Amino acid sequence: ILVNKDTRVIVQGFTGSQATLHSEQAIDYGTNIVGGITPGKGGQTHLGKPVFDTMDEAVKSVQPNASLIFVPAPFCKDSILEAAESGIELIVCITEGIPAKDEAEMYDILKKETKASLLGPNCPGLISPGKANVGIMPHEITLPGNIGVVSRSGTLTYQAVHELTNLNIGQSTC
Repeated sequence: ILVNKDTRVIVQGFTGSQATLHSEQAIDYGTNIVGGITPGKGGQTHLGKPVFDTMDEAVKSVQPNASLIFVPAPFCKDSILEAAESGIELIVCITEGIPAKDEAEMYDILKKETKASLLGPNCPGLISPGKANVGIMPHEITLPGNIGVVSRSGTLTYQAVHELTNLNIGQSTC
């Protein structure tokens, strides 16, 4: 189980349109979003949460232990590494279209130099039904339970979760 009600999530790219939409939904679901990062907008408030210019500022102020990334592809490598270097151990990257070279470089750095785990990029994130939604998983198709669902495909994850829920088989994390 990677996330629960105690997971303290920081959203990178927080004030962008997609991050705003999915952060609002996550907050309504009960996910503990403690703030966000948007360079140049530090000191503001967004969705009732503080906005920071850097991960280091956020870590010192609100002590997140997970990061959710909605940053455009050209900036994802830097955002992921910034999260890992600031001590975040669970990084969830929704963004698609990140250059393969950037992904290979990130993987090597994360593996050799940090304790961070990266889910994604180009993924729907993860949900622990009834506890936390760190990404874009539709909570309406989930049911709390004890079955874990892992897939290489976001769409197939949705389908598997929906089928399990229809059979009244709950999930622990998807």
